[in-house]
Amino acid sequence: MAKPKKDAPEKKEDENFNFIVRIANSDIDGQKRTVIGLQSIKGVGKRVAQIVAKKADVDPTARIGTIPDEKVKELEKLILTYVEYAPHWAVNRQMDYETGADMHLIGNDLDMIQKDDVNRMKMIRCYRGIRHETKHKVRGQRTRSNGRKGLTLGVQRKSS
Repeated sequence: MAKPKKDAPEKKEDENFNFIVRIANSDIDGQKRTVIGLQSIKGVGKRVAQIVAKKADVDPTARIGTIPDEKVKELEKLILTYVEYAPHWAVNRQMDYETGADMHLIGNDLDMIQKDDVNRMKMIRCYRGIRHETKHKVRGQRTRSNGRKGLTLGVQRKSS
């Protein structure tokens, strides 16, 4: 007869555990640690997530699903007002073209502003705009042997 298997100690889940946490119009997996979870918001990187977690006095290694709702609201408020307490060099949009103000964009705003910037460069026919239009590399990378598209990619021999 087979021996009955000993059950592993069951992990006790807190009844207040949230499997999905909603911060700044983004769904975050509650199983992730706080800093990693905050990074899943577009526009929030590792450094910003660490600063926000420290300012909110939240354990960066705790699961984000175990954090109480008051702290989650505080995290969201700190992310949305990041530009107010961060130095000007630590925001992702310095000296905005239209307003001249420093901004830290997150979510869909980041995508929309980026598309507007590219469209403005195309309209004024600057070098970067022309490179965007023709779908070439924009930032000075080499193009002779890298990033090729089309049918004829191989080496051509001299006809003898």
